[in-house]
Amino acid sequence: MQRWRGMADVPGDWGRSVVTIGSYDGVHRGHQLIIGQAVEAARELGLPTVVITFDPHPKEVTRPGSHPPLLAPHDRRAELMAELGVEALLVLPFTKEFSQLSPAEFVVKVLVERLRAELVVEGPNFRFGHRAAGTVDTLAELGETYGFGVRVVDLYASGAAGGGEPFSSSLARRLIAEGDVAGAAEVLGRPHRVEGTVVHGARRGRDLGIPTANLDLVPHSAVPADGVYAGWLLAAGERMPAAVSVGTNPQFHGTQRTVEAYALDRTDLELYGDWVAVEFGHFVRGQDTFASLDAFLDQIHRDIDRVRELTREG
Repeated sequence: MQRWRGMADVPGDWGRSVVTIGSYDGVHRGHQLIIGQAVEAARELGLPTVVITFDPHPKEVTRPGSHPPLLAPHDRRAELMAELGVEALLVLPFTKEFSQLSPAEFVVKVLVERLRAELVVEGPNFRFGHRAAGTVDTLAELGETYGFGVRVVDLYASGAAGGGEPFSSSLARRLIAEGDVAGAAEVLGRPHRVEGTVVHGARRGRDLGIPTANLDLVPHSAVPADGVYAGWLLAAGERMPAAVSVGTNPQFHGTQRTVEAYALDRTDLELYGDWVAVEFGHFVRGQDTFASLDAFLDQIHRDIDRVRELTREG
């Protein structure tokens, strides 16, 4: 998949294409419906599919400090889009100046002059341009003027997650914040993951024979509620069942919130400085404190046994 940062990166001889636009944070199952239809339409037309997204999140520019928790960093989103058959990803730097473009200016500068859109595929709630003034109806009108079609996809999809609420990024974020990572996985279509560099921690786990990878996460990552989880550590080319702890480690009077993962039965890993990912499968228990170190260790071993069962089940 080709990846472009800014409109200047788009090849000057780029031909007609099928385009879809959005933040697509998480590329959840609703997003997959839209992108999937764009890819299908592009194949029927014999054209490439281009996804347009933004960095930073538009809310951070229009309302500083309101950046929503990220379901996936841009590199991960690109991987997920490539798996869906997308040929090119255009990440537009979202600046104050860019936010001032009217809907018509956005269409001309991006869709017409740079990407030569043949068809634009969007969900019914798509908004664009200054103050989000443009709607799918606006887009269709501009398409008639500038020679591209518009297809609106009903992205309604739901399941048990959130009590049957339609799948959305906001629902996934809420479930993650509540610790319902199994529900979030239903929305996303895969386990929620966080990524970052392994850094040195207090080394208590190593001293206790349970070494953990302590992650310095991508900024704004959507981190689950404090607790112990069954999941997987993706590191050193492997996907390893792992017990994951999120929180401040109250047993040792910690104050800094961390995410750390113990790959089951692995004491041979040297991951400091490595980029790794942690996937969350199941909530095991909330954080707690114990009367003694022995009681704490007993609970950890029970947690590990439970994690082993849950990750074996998938």
